[in-house]
Amino acid sequence: MKKHLLITITCLALTASSFAQQPTNWDKWNWLLGQWKGEGSGQPGQGGGTFAFSFDLDKKVIVRKSHSEYPATANKPKVIHDDLMIVYLDVAGNPSKAIYFDNEGHTINYSINYADNTIILVSDKTSNTPVFRLTYTLLDNNFINTKFEMSRDGEKFITYIEGKSKRV
Repeated sequence: MKKHLLITITCLALTASSFAQQPTNWDKWNWLLGQWKGEGSGQPGQGGGTFAFSFDLDKKVIVRKSHSEYPATANKPKVIHDDLMIVYLDVAGNPSKAIYFDNEGHTINYSINYADNTIILVSDKTSNTPVFRLTYTLLDNNFINTKFEMSRDGEKFITYIEGKSKRV
């Protein structure tokens, strides 16, 4: 009995250490790391803000923090939006998932896809919730385009907000 327990514990320890030693591959995110300042328009109105992507936890995650403001209009009060997104690695060490939180109480779980110079985050389908798509496209070394879209069916997306950002 003790022998079986010892073998089980040893196997679990070796498995855990092999997961911990998986190489991390952030190559597809390197161009997005750093500080950005942007302007855009959409349903909240014309606005601007800043955001940053940075490594954390010994490069095991990328953290995005964002702050944007949309001035008051005749029909709407001023809107301040803050959010936090964490990009994390799958078992193979690839950045394929993200989780998002904001000051409005939203939590969004994303799966990540890649195309040439583009990172596409698509939310998991859940009942009674739109599907969200967040796309970052590299325009050149100093500019990116960010688009946030929503869909009721996960196929036909409507742009909620879109804008260009400059590296600062």
